[in-house]
Amino acid sequence: MNDDEKEQEDKAPQDAVSAKLMEYAIKARKVFITGVVDERMAKDVVQQLHILSSINEDPIYVFINSPGGHVESGDMIFDAIRFISAPVVMIGSGSVASAGALIYAAAKKENRYSLPNTRFLLHQPSGGIQGPASNIEIYMHEIVKMKKRLDNIFAQATGQTAEKISADTERDFWLSAEEARDYGLVNKIIVSEKEITRPT
Repeated sequence: MNDDEKEQEDKAPQDAVSAKLMEYAIKARKVFITGVVDERMAKDVVQQLHILSSINEDPIYVFINSPGGHVESGDMIFDAIRFISAPVVMIGSGSVASAGALIYAAAKKENRYSLPNTRFLLHQPSGGIQGPASNIEIYMHEIVKMKKRLDNIFAQATGQTAEKISADTERDFWLSAEEARDYGLVNKIIVSEKEITRPT
């Protein structure tokens, strides 16, 4: 047996376990967003959301622990949550940062929960570009437009003004679960799933 065959054989049980866990998650109507937000994750999460919503319109429970990542991939998940018919209940755990916080804010205020030790991070978009000055100028213009759009999204989600969001996020703006609740991002801090109110 060569190394490739051995690797495939070792991977087979892991794939079987992953498939079983995914089957359980679908039946339980639970979606897990963990790790960096990228195009692959966004595709997988959006597919799950659409499949679950097409099965029936019972609530979908999304558990999120993410340091953030690609903003446009976060936008894709955000828009899917708003688009589908089934209500989405969002549960923040660990770290809900950057693009992760954007995804979290997609759920209706009354459906946003946090576990006690969760930390939230809001900040302005960032990135790097090289090339001609004209391209850099275009890129910076797009970054400014993106920041205004995100400020408005978080203003709508929290009840704060867009101006306050903009000022608060000039630098990394970390919030504990309690601070995020007081800020309007979190509806309720919970320690048990029994504390979640089923959306009507």
